Amino acid sequence: MLKYIFTFSLIITLASCTSKQESIGDKEIEIFQNQAINFNPEENTTNLSDDIIKIDNGRIILKKVSLPKYSKHVNISIEAEIVSAGDPWDKTGSLFIIPSSSNINFLTEHDAFVDIYKDTKDEDLFAGIIPTGKYSPAIELLRFMTPFGVGHFSHDDQILKRKPVYIPHWEEKVTWIQDITQLCSELENEVWIGAFVDVWTKQGYAISAKLKYQESKAEVYKKEETKVIPLANTMRYISPQRLFDGFSRNDITYDFEVTDDFSTAQLYYITTGHGGHSEGDEFVKKENIVSVNGTVLYKDIPWRDDCASYRRFNPHSGVWTMKRTARVGNLRTGDTKESEIEEFIASSDLSRSNWCPGSQIEPMVFNVTNLKKGRNSITISIPEAQPETINELNHWNVSAYIVLTR
Repeated sequence: MLKYIFTFSLIITLASCTSKQESIGDKEIEIFQNQAINFNPEENTTNLSDDIIKIDNGRIILKKVSLPKYSKHVNISIEAEIVSAGDPWDKTGSLFIIPSSSNINFLTEHDAFVDIYKDTKDEDLFAGIIPTGKYSPAIELLRFMTPFGVGHFSHDDQILKRKPVYIPHWEEKVTWIQDITQLCSELENEVWIGAFVDVWTKQGYAISAKLKYQESKAEVYKKEETKVIPLANTMRYISPQRLFDGFSRNDITYDFEVTDDFSTAQLYYITTGHGGHSEGDEFVKKENIVSVNGTVLYKDIPWRDDCASYRRFNPHSGVWTMKRTARVGNLRTGDTKESEIEEFIASSDLSRSNWCPGSQIEPMVFNVTNLKKGRNSITISIPEAQPETINELNHWNVSAYIVLTR
């Protein structure tokens, strides 16, 4: 199979967040508070002077935030919540940062960003997927999936009649918390933080997000020196990007050079499969393979089979009934018999390619023991991924970065 190979030299300076041991205490930084995220071309214009900048007709919102710079060790987490403002569907979502290594991005230099796409001369290499020149792809802080209509439809009289007996009520919102301490070197000073939801309705959602910093209480607890290297991100954040079905034709191989010493290296990998209805990449198991310098770090099928546990967040999920034979009886007497019963099944109950409606998607973390000074190669492959068609929309949302520590 032909592989696309990209070469990019990285001069890595492993800089600590600071060398002093001054205490500044715990911090909580609000990013978004009940902020609308929707698709409304008539109202959502891009104005770079706004506090919250809307991109792609409101499907992306961006904000520049000033973050603390710690000298002591600090644990960092991001907390987010979402409520439907009338959108009934499950959609891909992402909280992300524009990395410090990227001098070109889809916000400040959109024309240059589009030129990257034009210069690739290959339909599979859509803009924004891998580092190119002065451009680095966005680093994901949190990947999530919106549930079916949480909040907005939670008190609808008709939908209340579809509530299964095993949940007490429909939830008002869904909340996710993700530890992102490994990204400390990217989460200080001024940073662009964005939120994306693949929404196509004017109603959309309301999203809130905040960063929490918890400083070590020890008098001397030096922060590790780290460097984050963005590797790939196939999320369709903005035109001219589109749904990425390139894995159906080729691997993505990214060649880069490491020029500085480091003690440990870890690869963070996030993957979800989408589209294709019942026989597509959302509902059919597909193996992912991730390797570094020819050594396979991950070769397995990313899959979630616990989606029924999120039913309380999915009031608007489509439901149908299914008959099955069950054994019922009296536990006290021990008398049992087989009986045909009819049960509700919701779309949100079904197993999927590493996600459930209403869930967050945890990154997979791998120790990279064979990374070395000089040239290295990282390959991401989904050999049985299916191509996108007009009706099927098969695609994979994959992002990856490496954290070096010394």
